[in-house]
Amino acid sequence: MSIPTVLALPYPAQGHVNPLMTLSEKLVEHGCKVIFVNTDFDHKRVVGSMGEQQDSLDESLLKLVSIPDGLGPDDDRNDAGKLCDAMQNTMPIMLEKLIEDVHLNGDNRISLIVADFCMGWALDVGSKLGIKGALLWASPAALFGLLYNKAYR
Repeated sequence: MSIPTVLALPYPAQGHVNPLMTLSEKLVEHGCKVIFVNTDFDHKRVVGSMGEQQDSLDESLLKLVSIPDGLGPDDDRNDAGKLCDAMQNTMPIMLEKLIEDVHLNGDNRISLIVADFCMGWALDVGSKLGIKGALLWASPAALFGLLYNKAYR
């Protein structure tokens, strides 16, 4: 039986990347392979902040990769509306291509997608390719309860 391979996709903000990275590290500790997908912009920041940790990273179990977010190098990534529009138009296609490349070039197929709640479209990509998925809510549970309660009143 092959090792389960999980694709992890955070929303590109520090408060979203860090919790999913922690979960990814725990998945590796429990025998999974993880492909951690950041935007190109955040990937450079994550790798740059890892310093010496990068040397101890077991690339065979936790692989850091990136895909474009759809914005240009000089675009303002603090403009949430612009970022979300660009991601929605670019990232689903790029994620599908990444998954297909992993399946063609690797000995492991992706078993599960774990995406940030704000990146829920990734589960549609996974479903199209026959991959199950789960969403991670990185914010406090109380906020989720408040939003859920307000949405269904």
